[in-house]
Amino acid sequence: MPCSCGKKRNRFEVVAEGTGKVLFTSSSEGTANAVSKRYPGSTVRESGTKEINHSKS
Repeated sequence: MPCSCGKKRNRFEVVAEGTGKVLFTSSSEGTANAVSKRYPGSTVRESGTKEINHSKS
């Protein structure tokens, strides 16, 4: 029986400002926020959405 854990797991994307290109994808929001700090102007959002998550902690 295949694992179904991936279906319920949230994925987060680091997205470049302007181009909208996905720079990094992670299942951890904290990791995505940490990586986004390396790219000026980048944002974090849930994978598969256009909604931006503004919490860069």
